Amino acid sequence: MTRNCPMICVYCGSRPGADPALAETARATGLAVARAGWGLIYGAGDAGLMGITARAALEGGAPVLGFIPRRLIGRERGLETLTATVVTETMHERKKLMMENADAVLALPGGIGTLDELVEAITWRQLDIVNKPVVMLDTGGYWQPFLGLLDHVIDQGFADASLRALFQVTPDVDGAIATLETAMGGPVAR
Repeated sequence: MTRNCPMICVYCGSRPGADPALAETARATGLAVARAGWGLIYGAGDAGLMGITARAALEGGAPVLGFIPRRLIGRERGLETLTATVVTETMHERKKLMMENADAVLALPGGIGTLDELVEAITWRQLDIVNKPVVMLDTGGYWQPFLGLLDHVIDQGFADASLRALFQVTPDVDGAIATLETAMGGPVAR
């Protein structure tokens, strides 16, 4: 896929979650990514918040690039209308390629896979492996327990307080888009 716009890697749940408002947040995120003139990178699935976000981005006219490990084909239903799909051999390769192809990361609510991807993105920033913005969309305070855990890690001496500067947290989609625009140097010329 030829890149002609910034690409935002969105991590989010392959399930819809218990709060019905999350589906609207996912849809609003996909549409906002398209309106901003960006493309979407995600895990290639058609289920849960992943599928909702990707379908909305496509509906808005954004290019959507999905990454899926070979062993998940058949286990997870992939979205067939993607701009491009990359099949990887491992989950590690999937995460690496998603990060390499992204200009920024946006984490919506999700499960253990989302948490794994988010923690890895923050860790890579901490280790100076990447220097890409990481933003958490804190719909309904979803990420507050995680932020509390990070504060506990800092309080217990396992991380420096500078850990909190490696990511930003916003309560809504508009705030997330504005934060990403600022972090990436301003709006895309349309």
